[in-house]
Amino acid sequence: MIKSLFKHIGPGPLIAAAFIGPGTVTLCVLAGVKFGYALLWAMLLSVVITICLQEMSARLGIVSQKGLSQVLRAGLKQPVIKTLVLILILSAIVIGNAAYEAGNISGGALGLETIFGNSFLNIGTFKLNLLTLCVGLLAFLLLYLGNYKILERLLIVLVILMSLAFLLSAIIIQPSLSKIINGFLPAFPKDSSLIIIGLIGTTVVPYNIFLHASLAKTKWQKSSELIHAKKDTIIAVTLGGLISICIMISATVLPNADIKNAADLAIALKPLFGDYAKYCIAVGLFAAGLTSAITAPLAASYVTCGCLGWSTNLKSTRFRLVWMSIIGLGIIISSLGFKPIEVIKFAQIANGILLPVIVGLLLWIMNKSSVLGAYKNSVLQNIIGGLILIITIVLGTKAILQVFQLI
Repeated sequence: MIKSLFKHIGPGPLIAAAFIGPGTVTLCVLAGVKFGYALLWAMLLSVVITICLQEMSARLGIVSQKGLSQVLRAGLKQPVIKTLVLILILSAIVIGNAAYEAGNISGGALGLETIFGNSFLNIGTFKLNLLTLCVGLLAFLLLYLGNYKILERLLIVLVILMSLAFLLSAIIIQPSLSKIINGFLPAFPKDSSLIIIGLIGTTVVPYNIFLHASLAKTKWQKSSELIHAKKDTIIAVTLGGLISICIMISATVLPNADIKNAADLAIALKPLFGDYAKYCIAVGLFAAGLTSAITAPLAASYVTCGCLGWSTNLKSTRFRLVWMSIIGLGIIISSLGFKPIEVIKFAQIANGILLPVIVGLLLWIMNKSSVLGAYKNSVLQNIIGGLILIITIVLGTKAILQVFQLI
């Protein structure tokens, strides 16, 4: 039975691993510290939206046996529009993922620092964080192996590790069940708009939509296997949402403005709940950083190679050069002394603003009979997709206006 269960596990855990990165952990901590249980509903909404979009992405990959960027490249006939769309995708995903990678590597290093302390190497006037380098090199090594099955199994283990770590943290603080239930009722506390946008933006990740289609076609080649892909998506994304909710719950016990990230939360919990809480959160943060440090460069390679018509084989030279560049930039940026919290928050808000464009393109493709045949979107799926598009446009517009202090 267990063997049969694992046989049908696909890229779902990789997608969960990608959105449960340091950005998600950080924003969930901030949401819990500043607003208690009040924004749990936003995470639940994010999970529902993510399941809908990722199911479409997986279905596209399996039926067409192409990645989303490959389908867009073939489907856009007008040269000017095609060029503009591909440039937008490359800018949003590849450049964005370089920024994410800095946050991912820094987040993984923060988890290690919580347990082992700081470790720097002085090179003239430059200080190199050795733990940051370790996380980056570990991600490099795992991707260089170029074996999808190894990556899949490793990330499944790390997602399970994250789940246990943050679940234990939430249990340790003995939360109020009634307050948790009330937290799933929509509420908009003062100054919570950007955090809500961030929670949705950090869960509904544009690059995951591209990554899922590419990985699903690697795992499954027959339309009859769509049911396995759907179950895989629902279970993995729900588990990812549960992890995020546990982080938010853990942070509610510390209404402290000095808490900036999960590492601060781990240290602050120590005098209240002992070393167990500290180690649980530190291990969870490290796992979150490493999994996202692997999946962000992987997604960037799939997107770049798909847009430019290159091979998407994990061992092809161009494919490797893309993810190597992303990891290299991530290591450099994370070593320059920027505060990880600022890098992560900027990337997440930008993500929420760019999301409507990606959702719109996905919905357009999912209604093309020439690509999906009988498996194109149903009327109900289009209605749900349209509502998701409206939600992302409204939230993105509000984010832009609020950043420029127009509302």
